[in-house]
Amino acid sequence: MPNNKKEKILGVGSPIVDILVSTTDSFIAENISGDKGGMELVDITVINSILSKITSEEKIVPGGSAANTIEALSKLGISTGFLGKIADDKLGRFYKEHYREIGCDISRFKISEEVETGRCLSLVTPDSERTMRTFLGAAATIRLEDISIDDFKGYTHLHIEGYMLHNHAVVKKVLKLAKSLSLTVSLDLASFEVVKLNMEILPELLKSYIDIVFCNEDEAMQYCDSNDPKDILSALDGICDIVALKLGKAGSIIKTSTEQVCIKAEIVDAVDTTGAGDLWQAGFLYEYINSRQLSGKLLEKAGGFGSLLGAEIVKIKGASIPEDRWDYIRSKLN
Repeated sequence: MPNNKKEKILGVGSPIVDILVSTTDSFIAENISGDKGGMELVDITVINSILSKITSEEKIVPGGSAANTIEALSKLGISTGFLGKIADDKLGRFYKEHYREIGCDISRFKISEEVETGRCLSLVTPDSERTMRTFLGAAATIRLEDISIDDFKGYTHLHIEGYMLHNHAVVKKVLKLAKSLSLTVSLDLASFEVVKLNMEILPELLKSYIDIVFCNEDEAMQYCDSNDPKDILSALDGICDIVALKLGKAGSIIKTSTEQVCIKAEIVDAVDTTGAGDLWQAGFLYEYINSRQLSGKLLEKAGGFGSLLGAEIVKIKGASIPEDRWDYIRSKLN
């Protein structure tokens, strides 16, 4: 398996500790405002109130969309780093140590002295759907002065999560600095709520800074106000070099300026869809960062790698594939 020393991916996102809980549709209906399956930003008191009503076991793991992608890439042998803000508290130290242990460069982590480390309560129903309530905590306090050109030196690709779009000024600075050093950039649109709340800046960002955009069907439908994949791809056509539309069990469609390929999903019994999109992106970026020329069979291969990792993660609860499965994954990617 290649370990491309020249290529190095920097993830930018919200470092969030995931609290995973199995629950029922009736619990969601009775205790959660808003639609099932969505993500809403809330105060820590909302999360604590929901947790007080839960009797099932909780699982606590490092999370965050871009961080999940970076973890998977690290385990595949890609050199990685992460930029985000945590607190110097128990959860923050747990989070930072986890990424140090997997070989990720943690020197870009920023520390908040005022706000505790963020967390996301992920309520998983029997159909494997997630309903998330997120307290961004320290992650939301990242400021323009926290970020400098030095954070991007030595990297060749930037992967940024859509959840960062809540801070327009910070996102624009991140993208401008990355492009000033000729980094390629991928953006995960994150959720349909994120797209809805940021439509005033998304078209400009996609056109001016983004080389690869990752989106699922709900996010794409929100962006172009249509549920027809043809309309979705048409709306995104020409905005980015690569559009990767993830369609769950229906697979994915990947489009460039010159071609379009359809990728089959690997059908497995899903336990929890947490991190499925993040891991799909890791598989795709693995091939992208090792080739830089995605077309024809390589484009299909990248999508196939995405399907492989996405299938692996939905078999378990949480967004971290067990260590005993990584040898199998590496053998398949090789």
